[in-house]
Amino acid sequence: MNWLLYSLMTAFFFGLYGVLLHSGSMGMKDPVNGRYKAFLFVGVAYFLVAVLVPLALLKLKGAEFAFPTQGWTWSLAAGTAGAIGAFGILLAFGAKGIPAAVMSIVFAGAPIVNAFVSMSLHPPAGGLRAVPWQFLVGIVLAAIGGCLVALYKPAPAPPAAQAGVEAPAQIASK
Repeated sequence: MNWLLYSLMTAFFFGLYGVLLHSGSMGMKDPVNGRYKAFLFVGVAYFLVAVLVPLALLKLKGAEFAFPTQGWTWSLAAGTAGAIGAFGILLAFGAKGIPAAVMSIVFAGAPIVNAFVSMSLHPPAGGLRAVPWQFLVGIVLAAIGGCLVALYKPAPAPPAAQAGVEAPAQIASK
């Protein structure tokens, strides 16, 4: 059941991602380039967490530093897809999308894309006719859920009502 714990941990941190990223881009105090500056620091964080930590772990475990072409090319493609996705989120914020709507569409849409790409790369036993109807209903429900959350998100409080509440970017700058 470790996979479930790790999956929930990932959902938690990805759930934080959009709000923190939006706060970071707003905290740059640069309406034209703030999202690009925030994205730069996402890259710094990836370097620290996804480059230095694995290198240290591989070194500590005495791993062989051989990287077969099939492994590194698929992994590089995955990292590129993730980076483009993160950049797309920033572009959506820059186009006046708010985190609740943008992230709802992203996280409802991502499992749908994943399901179809996974099935194309690893077709189900018995072909498409063998796909359970419950799977298809789940795809439809994910799409409907993402739309409903994006369409009916709670409206933010007016700025005057928020005067006593500081955003994460304001707290971090102190």
